[in-house]
Amino acid sequence: MFKAAFGYQDNALALPVTDLDAAAAWYTAHFGMTEVARRTEPHAAVILERDGVQLGFAITGGDAEQDGAAILVTDIHAAKADLEARGVAAGELRQEDREGKRLNVFFVIAPDGLCYYFHAPA
Repeated sequence: MFKAAFGYQDNALALPVTDLDAAAAWYTAHFGMTEVARRTEPHAAVILERDGVQLGFAITGGDAEQDGAAILVTDIHAAKADLEARGVAAGELRQEDREGKRLNVFFVIAPDGLCYYFHAPA
């Protein structure tokens, strides 16, 4: 269902969080991800994956409320239903134009403050 992830600050593998274990537990339970790696350099980080798409969470001191990722999905309706079934409060599904393309989109604000822009071609 996940096709690609693009970090707002150019790095979807170092999204700022304050607690790696809490982040790993939440995204595993609510985004259906699996932990695939942990590292200590250049920052303590955990890498999670779903459908071959990876998101990483790191202790960088960054502001989670100013970061997140755009997640391209294969089926926007199925993605929203899947997340909601896992207890995620997903925003309203709507259409918007991005760079001349019509997209179906919705947003999710995770408890850590990170924002996710789920999208698929309309």
